[in-house]
Amino acid sequence: MQLQRIGTVVSSLTDPAAAPKQGLEGAPDAWVTFAPEFGDGLRDLRAGDRVILVTWLDRARRDVLRVHPRDDPSNPQLGVFSTRSADRPNPLGLHEVEVLAVDDDRLHVRPLEAVDGTPVVDVKPVLAGPA
Repeated sequence: MQLQRIGTVVSSLTDPAAAPKQGLEGAPDAWVTFAPEFGDGLRDLRAGDRVILVTWLDRARRDVLRVHPRDDPSNPQLGVFSTRSADRPNPLGLHEVEVLAVDDDRLHVRPLEAVDGTPVVDVKPVLAGPA
């Protein structure tokens, strides 16, 4: 199995410990820059679209199977697969964001809690559920 970086997060967030746990908890706008060979994949995205950015949480620990949710020791430990912890065997991040702008091979999005330099491995549209 092999993942390929298609883009990189460009954000004012630089310290994972200080970053919000989820985007809706005060995460800032950010840019995602894509390698030029992937730019054509962005051509149908528009401002206002909602997408899920799939990231590789490259600073996460991969040997962790139990965590205190939200890094709070007063919370009982849970298995990582029942949490959104970054620390896990395959540290994929899922970030639902709004597209603010598409600029050639860059996306301006909000809110994004991923820190500066985080690899992006995919972008998927948010699908509307039944009305």
